[in-house]
Amino acid sequence: MSSTNRKYFCICPKDFHGNQCELIANRIDLIFDKNIDLSHSVFIHFITIIPYLNPSPDLLENNPQRLTTLQPISQATNSIRIYWLQPFHLTFIETLDKIYYLVILQPIYRYSTTIIERINSSQRCPSINTLVNKTFSQLHVLRRIKSYHLICQNYSSNLLCFHDDIYLCLCYNHQDKRSANCFNFNHQMRFDCFGQNECENGGQCFQDSLDCPKRSICICDSCYYGTRCQFTTNEFALSLDAILAYHIIPAVSLIHQTPIVKISFSLTFLVMIIGLSNGILSLITFKNKSLREVGCEIYLFGSSITTIFTMIFFGLKYFTYLSTRISIPSNQLFIKIQCYSLDFLLRICLNMDQWLNAYVALERAITVCQETRFNKKTSKKFAKKVLIILVIFIISTSIHDPFHRNLFEERENDNDDKKRIWCVLKYSSHLQIYNRIVNTFHFFSSIFN
Repeated sequence: MSSTNRKYFCICPKDFHGNQCELIANRIDLIFDKNIDLSHSVFIHFITIIPYLNPSPDLLENNPQRLTTLQPISQATNSIRIYWLQPFHLTFIETLDKIYYLVILQPIYRYSTTIIERINSSQRCPSINTLVNKTFSQLHVLRRIKSYHLICQNYSSNLLCFHDDIYLCLCYNHQDKRSANCFNFNHQMRFDCFGQNECENGGQCFQDSLDCPKRSICICDSCYYGTRCQFTTNEFALSLDAILAYHIIPAVSLIHQTPIVKISFSLTFLVMIIGLSNGILSLITFKNKSLREVGCEIYLFGSSITTIFTMIFFGLKYFTYLSTRISIPSNQLFIKIQCYSLDFLLRICLNMDQWLNAYVALERAITVCQETRFNKKTSKKFAKKVLIILVIFIISTSIHDPFHRNLFEERENDNDDKKRIWCVLKYSSHLQIYNRIVNTFHFFSSIFN
């Protein structure tokens, strides 16, 4: 900032401020107890009390000052880390369900500090509708607010705060009595990004300030995810990104990962062991040419091979995905290859296995119907032709998949150190219809066959 004595001003990097960028932003770590029912994101309200040294109408109207930011909650750690540059004395959290918690109360603001707060249910600020009877809550605000001191005195001594539709009130001790200190609080304030909503698929856009916003965030509808709600789970296939991405803690070993990650790892390992054992034993059984005298045995032989490949590709997909989310490799080519190939190959193997099992059932039904008229040589030749046709048909109906995949890098809250790499599959509207028809055809045709 320039003045008569200073001919320069400093442009500070992120998380620093001051005339010479000498001040570090406050780091605030908020850790939520497990018994608190949370939404995926919360509003954080920073309240600043301005002393009435030279009172003016604007100061009286806008005191205390309020700045609000919207922050996602880490599902992996059930916590929030935020860096805040502006002075503040009170901090409240508001969930998307309009539930308030008093987080920080500091009469004197301290610069460049680290604040760690564990939030539990005792810090909740209930509505007066839950504290008083209906008759009292419907009184005019001027008559009602006179008795707010009684709420602090008569209710539990652990009550820290409460709110109505206009005010947010603190309970504190004053001359050995519990008193209420209330201030105006706009419960309907929304930051709509000045009408320039970059969120996709109906997501809502919120900014951290009305005057000079520095960041924005999107609130996604159900079945959508990503920083701009650009990814969806509405299609037939559900990716690992949608299931596990927000539960994996980067740069943390598997032992210290979240329970969901540990359970998925154990189930994947168990399914792989069972699937590979089943496939290998079947392959050993039907590898004997004397057993492959009819088409049914050839189908089962092919099914055992596809089962082994399905388990291999599934294991590679999961373990590669997990390792790259915990520690992003420097070689982007490796991530790109697994993104383009593994899902495509896994899709082919799954469809192939469904069709082969369907033809096993079909041939057994034909054998029962034809009885002694059943021709083994004809069945065997037909099965070999079916295998070739199925491979060509399934690959041709799925070949569009890898051509519409791409890698998308997403940084978490503008933090360069925390980023996710998504394997994105995005179809045009016409290709979406085609893909749904193909998936439906493979699913129901293999059943009815």
